[in-house]
Amino acid sequence: MTLGLHDLSANRRLAGGLLVNLLASICIVFLNKWIYVHYGFPNMTLTLLHFVATWLGLYACQKMDVFAPKSLQPQKIVWLSLSFCGFVVFTNLSLQNNSIGSYQLAKAMTTPVIIALQTACYQKSFSTRIKLTLVPITVGVALNSLYDLSFNALGMIFASLGVVVTSLYQVWVGSKQKELQVNSMQLLYYQAPMSSVFLGAVVPWFEPLSGDGGLLGPWSPAVLVMVMLSCVVAFLVNLSIYWIIGNTSAVTYNMFGHFKFCITLIGGYLLFQDPLSLNQVLGMLCTLAGILSYTHFKLSEQEAGTSRLTQRP
Repeated sequence: MTLGLHDLSANRRLAGGLLVNLLASICIVFLNKWIYVHYGFPNMTLTLLHFVATWLGLYACQKMDVFAPKSLQPQKIVWLSLSFCGFVVFTNLSLQNNSIGSYQLAKAMTTPVIIALQTACYQKSFSTRIKLTLVPITVGVALNSLYDLSFNALGMIFASLGVVVTSLYQVWVGSKQKELQVNSMQLLYYQAPMSSVFLGAVVPWFEPLSGDGGLLGPWSPAVLVMVMLSCVVAFLVNLSIYWIIGNTSAVTYNMFGHFKFCITLIGGYLLFQDPLSLNQVLGMLCTLAGILSYTHFKLSEQEAGTSRLTQRP
């Protein structure tokens, strides 16, 4: 009976964590898009506020013993912190200047770029079937871009830069975690304040601090509430991702990611009523098929590798 209650409690916690991540991951996209489109709040300034909120949230977490910080030498994560700035800034600029559909599909190109980087720079090899899944992903993104009725050249530039910097960041995060022997939360605890300082030094050169359109400008209470809510949700996204990775399987995490991808696409067109052509729909389906195939083959290869290690005498 006690064991049954324990399992029920664990399942409830798991369901709660997945629900928080689902709502936070979807809400952060819609909240940020709404703030950019309807209020014109400065993009990089909002990103800076997200970094500061994440830093303060992680500080509160470590005070409550959610995780144990590990001492790191700042010079070892300088480039990682700079790439973190770049990937979040360019991704948010892509969101501001593109439709949500184009923004989401562009992010899917991160997988082919990561594979190209790992092959060229880290001599990592991938199976033929993994490489073939990159074809529908790339074709789908290209179809959407070619037939996007609200195509924005500047938005595509930001999206492309976002994909490249995000791919670099994800590759470096993996190698840094192994090198420094830290988990993602311990690394982010040092990364967030350093990235805040770097971005804080850059923001005044691109966006005003005071007056209309500036951080200290005459914003209405509604805008300030939306910005604060966006900061809280941004922190919840980071915190819930860490929790899900630590408490679920890779299959759960990846399949849950595909579900969020679909919900965000649908919600984006319902909320912001972006024009959508048939070829764009085909491009989205093509990309989703490639992502699902990649995940299936990648997880099956990982399981096969794990079973071989287990069977060794």
